[in-house]
Amino acid sequence: MKQLLIGVMALILLAVPLYSTARDEENDGNVTELGEVVVTATRTETPLGKVGGSAVSVVTQEDIEAKKQSTVEEVLRAVPGLDVRSNGGPGTQTAISLRGAPSKNTLILIDGIMVNDPSSTNRGANLANITVDNIERVEVVRGPQSVLYGSNATAGVVNIITKKGRGKPAVAGSIEGGSYGTWKFTADAYGELKEKLNFSLSAGRIDSDGFSIANNDNPDIPHNGNTSEKDGWENTTFSGKVGLDITPDADVNLVFRKVKSQIDMDEFDFMGGYTGDRFVTDPVTWMQVPDPNGLKDGRIDTDESYVKMNVHNYFFERFFESNFYGQSSDLSREGTDQDGEFSYSYNGKSWEVGWQGGLNFQDINVLSFGGAYFKEEMASGGYSPLNADARIGSLWLQDQLFLWDSLSMVAGLRYDDHSQFGSEPTWRIAPSYTFNRTGTTLKGSYGTGFRAPSLFELYSEYGNPDLEAEKSKGWDAGVEQDLMKGRLVVGATYFNMTFTDRIDWDPNLSIPGNPFPGGYNQLKGDTDTSGVEAFVRWSPMTDLTLTGNYTYTDSEDPDGQVLELVPKHKVYMNARYRLFDKALFNVDVYWVDERRAYEGSADKYGNTVEKLDAYWLVNLSASYDINEYLQIYGRIDNLFDEFYEETWSYATPGISGYLGLKVRFGS
Repeated sequence: MKQLLIGVMALILLAVPLYSTARDEENDGNVTELGEVVVTATRTETPLGKVGGSAVSVVTQEDIEAKKQSTVEEVLRAVPGLDVRSNGGPGTQTAISLRGAPSKNTLILIDGIMVNDPSSTNRGANLANITVDNIERVEVVRGPQSVLYGSNATAGVVNIITKKGRGKPAVAGSIEGGSYGTWKFTADAYGELKEKLNFSLSAGRIDSDGFSIANNDNPDIPHNGNTSEKDGWENTTFSGKVGLDITPDADVNLVFRKVKSQIDMDEFDFMGGYTGDRFVTDPVTWMQVPDPNGLKDGRIDTDESYVKMNVHNYFFERFFESNFYGQSSDLSREGTDQDGEFSYSYNGKSWEVGWQGGLNFQDINVLSFGGAYFKEEMASGGYSPLNADARIGSLWLQDQLFLWDSLSMVAGLRYDDHSQFGSEPTWRIAPSYTFNRTGTTLKGSYGTGFRAPSLFELYSEYGNPDLEAEKSKGWDAGVEQDLMKGRLVVGATYFNMTFTDRIDWDPNLSIPGNPFPGGYNQLKGDTDTSGVEAFVRWSPMTDLTLTGNYTYTDSEDPDGQVLELVPKHKVYMNARYRLFDKALFNVDVYWVDERRAYEGSADKYGNTVEKLDAYWLVNLSASYDINEYLQIYGRIDNLFDEFYEETWSYATPGISGYLGLKVRFGS
């Protein structure tokens, strides 16, 4: 059956060029590309071709629309140098890794608002509940970015950018249903009023019966009813972006996002090294044993709020630009055990006020500068209550230089002062040069970064108030080649990052007041990651686009071991075809190499699990515009029902299908 499906797919992909070649004979063979503007690489609106040597990837609105996926973490899986790791199905804890670095080293933003949770153990970010509702694009900048974004950006930045209302007001809605008892509903309103007020508002709801987080298809963990319970997910999201143009040179903008979710949870046997529906302690052996007949009411309720407001002005015929902003995040989660009793609560808050200015010297040189005051807080309840906060003051300066329509140079300096460990300077330089006659671009960057210890690492019962900042330095060098006037572009980048003073668990550390050994400490030695990111983008005809990327990552911790869950090889391929301006077909193919499992992973016999197997995934999606107001769409995930795990013993979706209808009213 698999061979038959592969053959059918191959025939379709081969037939598409034969059909479209005839259509292309009617045009002049040129591809016209609009200059894509990004903001994350420089904190200013900059054409993608002028961000210097920064390694930038953009998940566009077209990508999101074509794939028909529901969450940001799903669409990020196609980005080179980026890995996604989930502890189960949709709604479960999901983290990302850039260039092999642990997830704590990547800063996640929504329109510049920090998503990283101050109350989590290492201030990591959980992307599980960030849906694609009202998302315009996602920008990913790889390599140390602390010079612009401060703490946590030691490996890179992911900025999720919401839609801006454009054109005449319109409303839209969708309904989708499919596998695992999943239903999704969305409603949107967007547009402009009197060319003064723009708005984009969205509401979405996802309900899924789900499947067992404990992998019922893994024969090497205990079953007998302990991996059979379905773990459902509910997600309600409200989001919006509203802007008021007071004058042509002054505007005020508001961004907000509110997420409430609930995910049913299984338990994890830390002694056994695997997950299951429920465990209890054996009174004789004091070991955890499966308890499939007990209650299974464990869940996590989360409440996330993100708000940002800024006042933006131009002066002196747009020579001087000013932007005052204030932003905040509030993330709460409450856990309930399998008996339905309260287990724990965590609340992490952050807020930042700042100003950014800029001088534009006739588009040859752009000088940016600014300052900010940032505060993070956490409060926890349950077994180990904690209340703590920390503050950071920042100043930064960046220069962008553009010469001869060929040279782009970005350089910056930053100074941060932390309330606990003191000051930390960072810097970065990123040049690129394009040989216009040959279409060859040479690019590179070098930068430093820092990550402030989390509030949990500093002040919890396992904390160490003497911790200093983690530090990173990284460089990359690459080449891109335009071979067919934009129809065929290839490129490759070599990268290298080194992390020093990494904070991790030290089992031998003695914490005053804690009778048990162990706590957070700075690791001795360096952690290194290096590798290659390569891509190809080919448009053999107007309606067909073929893309692919490959990432090779070599990693090593201070003990000489490969970093956990980092694949050495990763491949992504995509084919996208539009037919008669009505139908859109999309094929995604992923291959992920084997990875080192988490320390302590074991099977039901007590044998250590050292690695997770490599896997292939094939996803299909398609849409058809019945008319200008109505669209029908569908997708099939994991077409060949591949068995795989991103974390040992945690389940992933098998073959699954979804069908939806989207309606729009207005211009």
